[in-house]
Amino acid sequence: MPQPPSPLDRAALRRAFGRAAATVAGASFLDREVERRMAERLGYVRLEPRRVLDAGAGTGASLAMLRARYPRAETVAADFAPALVRRARSARPIAARLRGLVGAAPARFVCADLAALPFPAESFGLVWSNLALAFAPSVPAAIAEWRRVLETGGLLMFSTYGPDTLKELRAAFAAADAAPHVHDFVDMHDLGDMLIAAGFADPVMDMEMVTLTYADVGALARDLRDSGQASALAARRRGLTTPRAWTRMVKAYERARRDGRLPATVEVVYGHAWKAVPKASADGRAIIRFDRAINTRR
Repeated sequence: MPQPPSPLDRAALRRAFGRAAATVAGASFLDREVERRMAERLGYVRLEPRRVLDAGAGTGASLAMLRARYPRAETVAADFAPALVRRARSARPIAARLRGLVGAAPARFVCADLAALPFPAESFGLVWSNLALAFAPSVPAAIAEWRRVLETGGLLMFSTYGPDTLKELRAAFAAADAAPHVHDFVDMHDLGDMLIAAGFADPVMDMEMVTLTYADVGALARDLRDSGQASALAARRRGLTTPRAWTRMVKAYERARRDGRLPATVEVVYGHAWKAVPKASADGRAIIRFDRAINTRR
């Protein structure tokens, strides 16, 4: 059985993303590129949802694309960090506000955890989530909650990080001290199994490796901090990393330098699946459907 990711400190995560509310837009170039690639995949799907949920929306950067693709759909942006939700509300483009005045479907902003969404069952025709699942308190619980709020026949489309993400930083820290510094991420195949276990039909999973490069480790650390993705492991060492440990980590990372740059690998996992007609009730009883026979004899 695969080991679940190491537990995260939810309060620390909320603080980290809250502090990054003013800087995340400038540090989210990877998010925007992954969003673009997800949108290409969405273009192959015929779907006309009445309501769309952006789960883990951050400052709402995906809303423009979603609203342009589904102009008649009500769009809901949900994130667990209050500071990001406030930023999303205030940063809403003027054009989007004008659409609301002329009767177009509105956009709503909600502060909510991925694994405890404040929406009734069967609320959305599309659940979209870009690089947010890795920060859920429980990945299976978030997937189950996404299925709950999806309409039957609705689509889940998401991206997240795979296990090789930041492997160079993980190895460099391991050479410096024994404390954990980098989050664990769920394997693509395990995510597919979780989708099936939650009751999704026809899950499709794929992944790609993206290599970012930096002049030095400090630049990578700033990008992680400015995007809110600082370590929030529950088992992390409290307090600042000592100068001696940081120097050892930097020295170890320098061994990976190629062509004058330091690589930072990101394993991006993409998934989508449909909410099928359930085969069992909530208490586990099998659902058997009978089609009425049609008598064609006269």
